[in-house]
Amino acid sequence: MKKVAIFGNTGGGKSTLAKRLAAMTQLPLYPLDLIQYRAGGGQVPHEEYVHAHAELLSKDAWIIDGFGTVETAWERFAAADTLIHIDLPLVTHYWWVTKRLLKGLYVAPEGWPENSPLWRSTINSYRVVGLCHRELTPRYRKLVADMATQKRVHHLSSPAAIRGFLSSIERSVG
Repeated sequence: MKKVAIFGNTGGGKSTLAKRLAAMTQLPLYPLDLIQYRAGGGQVPHEEYVHAHAELLSKDAWIIDGFGTVETAWERFAAADTLIHIDLPLVTHYWWVTKRLLKGLYVAPEGWPENSPLWRSTINSYRVVGLCHRELTPRYRKLVADMATQKRVHHLSSPAAIRGFLSSIERSVG
């Protein structure tokens, strides 16, 4: 495991998982939100993001957390040796977006650019949960099924599965 793509619907714990996995494996972590957005929440120009993403993919090792764009996501999935799809029940994604909002009133959310607009980002996340579930989740499920013989694939469909995955990694590196 040297090139890890972590993906799934918003509010699924991708950033938290990525941070813990990076600490356990000592692989460098690259949250896409920190590359795609500036402090304060403004988006970087598309070409700047695409260039930065291509530079990441050329590195020897990485954990990349997030979505980016459809184009860069599929480039990342092709370059990764390990795919981790977080695919929780829809209600869990909505609940965890709400938890992130409440917690974000006191502590900045994991993997978010500094001074990101919490309220606006949360409203956007609520909108994205349903859209991603309808449009991307079926494609993600097909991807992990198709890639299961070619790459390390982890399809995590519950909070318990996430905890179990992290425990297995901890055992293997510890």
